[in-house]
Formats: sequence, C-alpha cells, structure tokens
Amino acid sequence: MAKQVHLLRVFTLNALQNTQNYSPVPLCRFFSSQYVNEKLEQCKEEEVTTARDELKEEQGLHEQIRKLRIYIQQGRSESAQTLAKSLILSKTLITSPTELFRLLSLSCPSLNPSFSNLLFSVCVESNMPTEATEIFLLMKENRISPSLVSLNRLLETLVSLRKYKETLNLFSEIVDSGISPDTFAYNKAVQSAVKLGDLKTAIELMDRIRWRPDSFTYNVVISGLCKEKRMEDAGNMFAKMLSKKVRPNRITYNTLIDGYCKVGNLDKAFGFRERMKSEGVAPNLLTFNSLLSGLCRAQRMEEAKGLLEEMNDYGFVPDGFTYSSLSYGISSCDNSDDSLALCETMIENGIPLNDYTCSILLNGLCKGGKMMEAEDILKKLRDKGFVPTGVIYNTIVDGYCRVGDVKKALSTIEQMESIGLKPSCITFNSLINRYCEMKQMAEAEELVREMEGRGIPPNVETYNILIGGYGRDAQFERCFQILEEMKEKGHEPNSVSYGSLINCFCKKGKLLEAELLLSDITNRDGLLNVQIYNMLIDGYCKVGKLKDAFRLFHAMKETGISPSLVTYNSLINGLGKEGNVSKAEELACSITSDGFKPDVITYNSLIYGYLHIGNAKKALEQYEKMKRLCLKPTLITYHSLISGLSNEGTVQEVEKLYQEMLEQNLALDRPVYNALIRCHAKYGDVRKAFALHQEMLDKGICPDRTTFNSLIMGHFREGRVQEANQLFTEMKAKGLVPSAVTYSSLVEGHCKLKEFSGAYVWYRDMFEKGFVPSTYTCKELIDGLRKEGRLQEAELLCCELAEKGVSEWNVNEDLSAVAKM
Repeated sequence: MAKQVHLLRVFTLNALQNTQNYSPVPLCRFFSSQYVNEKLEQCKEEEVTTARDELKEEQGLHEQIRKLRIYIQQGRSESAQTLAKSLILSKTLITSPTELFRLLSLSCPSLNPSFSNLLFSVCVESNMPTEATEIFLLMKENRISPSLVSLNRLLETLVSLRKYKETLNLFSEIVDSGISPDTFAYNKAVQSAVKLGDLKTAIELMDRIRWRPDSFTYNVVISGLCKEKRMEDAGNMFAKMLSKKVRPNRITYNTLIDGYCKVGNLDKAFGFRERMKSEGVAPNLLTFNSLLSGLCRAQRMEEAKGLLEEMNDYGFVPDGFTYSSLSYGISSCDNSDDSLALCETMIENGIPLNDYTCSILLNGLCKGGKMMEAEDILKKLRDKGFVPTGVIYNTIVDGYCRVGDVKKALSTIEQMESIGLKPSCITFNSLINRYCEMKQMAEAEELVREMEGRGIPPNVETYNILIGGYGRDAQFERCFQILEEMKEKGHEPNSVSYGSLINCFCKKGKLLEAELLLSDITNRDGLLNVQIYNMLIDGYCKVGKLKDAFRLFHAMKETGISPSLVTYNSLINGLGKEGNVSKAEELACSITSDGFKPDVITYNSLIYGYLHIGNAKKALEQYEKMKRLCLKPTLITYHSLISGLSNEGTVQEVEKLYQEMLEQNLALDRPVYNALIRCHAKYGDVRKAFALHQEMLDKGICPDRTTFNSLIMGHFREGRVQEANQLFTEMKAKGLVPSAVTYSSLVEGHCKLKEFSGAYVWYRDMFEKGFVPSTYTCKELIDGLRKEGRLQEAELLCCELAEKGVSEWNVNEDLSAVAKM
C-alpha cells in the first residue's frame, strides 16, 4: 500500500510538472486501482530487468576473479597482470583497486601476499600513485611487504608529480612497516624534504641512511642550502662529502658555483671552478652562465668578456640566458655603446630578442637617465625588424618619468597608441608616480580621471601611489579618503596601502598615529606583515624610544609574525646609537636562533656603536670579523671607521682603511673625504690633507663647510695665517655660511700662534654672529690680551662672557690653574 501511495505521488507530480505535453486527464484515473496495478507491473518488470543485468555483471566479475585466482595459482604472472590491469582501468566491474583487493581477500585469503603484490605493482606501473598508496596501506594492515623495487618506483612517481608531502608520508609508512629503505628511497625522501624547504628534516634523513649517501644525496642537500643562501653550510656539506669519499660531479660544482655567485662571493665561485679543472670535471654551459651572471651583477665586465672568450674556446654557444646576463651587466654600467653592440651581436647570431632581454638593456639605460641612447637602441632594433611591445614602451615611459621629462613620457604614450598599442594601468602608474614625487597631486588625480575616461580602471597600485604621494606631503586626511574610495570601487586596500600610510606617519614623526592605524588593521586577515612592524620599530629606534620598539617586537612575535633580519638590524642600530653596545652585540649573536646571520648592516651598526662610545679597538674587531665572514664592507663601514678613528688621531689606521677602500674600487664620497682631510689636517700630514682636497675637486665632489673647517685648521698647524684667512673668504664666496666651528678654528688657530690681535678680530666677528668660543679658548684669548697689555679688550671680553653665563672669576681661576700646570 505504501508503495502504491508513493507511485501515485510521483505520477501526480510528473503530470503537473510536464506542462509542454500536457493533455487533460480525469483526476479519478489516478485513483483507479487498475491504473495503479498497471504501473506497479511496469515497475516490477523494470526492477527485474535491472536485477537481471546486475546478476550478469556479478557473474562476469565472479568469472574474472576466478580467472585471476587461477592465473595467480598457476604462476602465470603476465596473464594475471594483464587481467588485473584491465579490470582496474575499465572501472566497469569494479570501481577501484581497493575494491578488487577486498574481493580477492574474501575469495582466496591464502593467496593474499601474491595478489597484493600483483595489485600494488599494477597500480604503480599504471601511474596511479594514490591508489598504489592505498593498496600499500591495506598490505601494511595485513602485514604484507611489497617489493622494494615497486616501492621505490612509487616514491619516484610521487616526486615526479611534485607530491612531496605524500612522498614523505609514504616513506614514514615504509619505515614504520619494518621495511629497510635503500639509498634510492632515502634520496627521494631527502629530495622531497628539500623541495618543501625543510632542510633540517632532509639532513636528519641523510644521517639515517644505512648505506653511504651518494652524490645525488649530497647534491640535493647542497642545492637546498644554496637556495636559502646558507653558503657556509653548503661549503661544510661539500667538505663532509669529500671526507666520506663521495666524489663530487659536475652538478655538485655547478650548484656551489651558482650559489656563491648569487650571494656575490665570486672568489669562492671561481675557486670551485679551478677545483673542477684540477679534478678533471668538464664544465658545461650552465657553469659558464652562472659565473658570467655573477660577474655581470658585480659589474666586472672586463672579466665577463674574458670568461665569454674562454666559453667560446670550449665550443659553447651563448644562449638567451648568457645574453640576458650580459645585457644586465652592460646596462648597470651605463655603457650605451656596449649595449648597442650587444644588441647587434645578438641579432647577427640569431638570438631571439624577446621583451625580457630588450627591457633589461633599455631599463638599465633608462634608470641611468640615458634616454637618448635608449631611444637610439630602440630605433636600431626596429630597423632590424624587432616589433616593440607594450612592455618595451612602458620601460621608455618609466625612463622619461625617472628623469622628470613628463612631456616626453606623454609623447611616448601617443606614439604607442599610433601603432595600435593600448596603454595599460602600468603605463599610467609611472606618470602618476612621477607627479606624486614632484608633489603635483592635482595633476596626478587628473591623470587618474583621464585613465578612467579611456576605459582603463585604476588598480590597487594606482591608489597606493596616491596614498604614498599624499602621505609624503602630510595630507593624511586625503589618504584616508582614498582608502574609502578604493573600497567603493571594489578594490580592497592591501598591506602596501596601509604600510605606505604607516611609513609616512613614521617618517613625519607621527608614531602614535602610525600605531593607532596598526591597531586598527591588527584583526584584519592578511594585512599585517613583518614589513609594517619594521617601519614602526625602526621609527621608534630612530627617535630613541627603544622601550616602545622592543614592545612592538614582542607583540609582533605574539601575533605569530616572525621578525626578519631588518627587524633585528633596526634594534641593533638603535641600541648602538644609545650607547648600549653590549646589548646590541648580544642581540646580534641571538639572531642565529631565528635562522638569520648578521649581515654588513648588522656589523656597520655595531662598528658605529663602539665608535660612538669611544671604543675604537672593539670597532676594529667587528670590522675584522665581518671580513673573515666574507662580508664586503660598504662605504658606510669605512665612513664610520675613518670618522671615528680620525677623532682619536690614529692616522696610520685611517690611512690603512683608505688604501683598502681603493683596493675594493669603492668610490669615496664627500663624508669620507672630509673625515680623511680632517684626520690629516689635525693629526697627520697636512700636505696629504690638501692633496685629498685636490683629489676631491678632480672627481667633481664639491667641498662643504666641514671641508673648509678642516683645511683652515691645517693651515694654522703649518703657521700659515694668511692662507687660513683666505680660505675663509673663499668659503663665503662659494655661498657657504661659516659655523661656530669655523670661527672657533680661526680664533683657536690665531691663539696657538700667539696672534692674539687677529684672534680678537675673529672673536668679535664670531660674537656678533651669536657664537661663543669654548671656555678654554676664551681663557687663552683673555690671558693673551692681558699679557700684551690690551686690558680694555680683555675686560670687554670678560663682560660679554659674563652676560653669556661665564664669570670673570671662573675665567681667572681656570687660567691660574693652567699657568701652574
């Protein structure tokens, strides 16, 4: 009866829903017992047919399983494999290999080991890693071990499919089942751990290999260490490889050479190249490309050309990567002639000039402000058949924006459109950014409206540029309005949007507002990052609020955001400036626990810190330590050291640092020249000070007030009063305003030469400008004037000093003390 009611409901619904073929049917028909019985008979017939079909399938499956069982019992492995594969792949009689496994387990339990291995092997060979893994886990439950060959093939398949987590999970199951993996299996596990960036696990697995790890094992781990720029660890792994009598191959050497080149340690890279030669390991194109790329990044183009010749001697033909590296190097050196020659060479050699290579060449010139040369190269490329794309035109537009030629940038856009290329958001963003840099915010906003009028909607980067522009101009209310506009137009502000605003707050000293904005976005997913925290931490460090800086440092870690090396460097720098160098050094040592290594910025901060508290010895120790770690000192390193040591008068040490700078081809800037000139003018060879001044002028570096102050001091040391006075006149003629230090040098210089009349003249000029010499200089001048009988001037000077808070009694008392000494 229930079935009849159900059928009645179905028929009624079908009739009501089928409106297209609807024809009136008497409602009483649905309640007719005859009609219902007919429909029931029809359903029975369908069920019988379905049941009959299912029975046939079951009989067919039973027959196939019976055949499979017989093949296995008779040892006809090939026939069994063919049949099993057919059943698994057809998916008609069975839905999955695990279903077949269970059916076979029920029908012939005694053959479990045989058919288990058979099914596992079939799944592996059929490239069905997921199903093979499921079969292995079922085998493990039944304490059946597949062959190691099949397991290794499965591991290899998973790795080839980049299923690294699954590979490690399977490896753990293999070990857990009591099977002893061989070196091949361990290698696949090690490789997977490296690919997942888990080098700790990779090295642990490597150490667990029962047999000796082979070159593949070491190469994989060394590659992982190089990718993470852990070159010291990579070098140690290479040394371990040698100690275990495992012979390095070309892959080993290429990996290390490439790694050292990428961190800028070319001496080490070429050291391994020489080792390759001595060991008889032949280089390939990859070897030369890595070395060439390293030389080009370091702008050592003469050596790069020599290496290119050696590469040709070996019979290697430069490829696209070779030319891209050369393009980058030449562009970085701003050599337009070489850029053009390289383009022509590439065309002659049939090397395809793609967007990437051309944009590198043009971008280098554009960044250097050589727009005429860039246009010249582009014209010659067009003449050779190269068709510029939007990427190339965007590079040219950006180049003109960099040099501030907005008219030319707009003209390039017109030229772009004339050949059917539509400007993109990237094209306009360069112009908008330039307007923002020039603080022409109205023009920037007008360009955004023009973009929209052309059907080019602004993107998140466009709005971020505007936020940065208004933020730098301290128009923070407008910044918040843009954030709201972004949301209204369907653009969700990102971490750059908020980070740019927070950075501007920090630069303007509005740290409270910056931290309030930080609090506002704390609970929003994906907005907070280490860069945003770094801005605030650095901001607090720069104003000496280290307590707040460390508070944010700990808050950041509590939110699950790991500090970066930049974070630590900001804190170390802040501590150094405050004179707390012991804590700064302690923090520098602790950063290794977070997986970082101190870099040149870390050591520069420590050097500055020690010099700031007058500990030159410790500063030099840090300098020597950074050199031992293959960290290349920068101009900042030498500036801190030379300035600090100059104040202590250690001329020999300063001269040694100067020579080291020249050896490293570091271009001296004005602060370094000033420090060197001051050191020699005050403590060393005065002639050397003037020679450095001339060298400075020859290089086109204009002297500033500090330079003149030191040179004036040098003239007085040599007793050349007239020359010192002339320098003062020259200084003013150059538009440089004399400072208190300038006047003090003149007064002190005259006093030391017992030229008290001249000293008094300079004192009067100094006093009228609102400056007062040091107490000691004043005492010396008063004493000199009294000895010369110029009591009126001495008395006036005492009165003026008294007005400034220095009493005549103190002056006389101190002078008496000096006289007794």
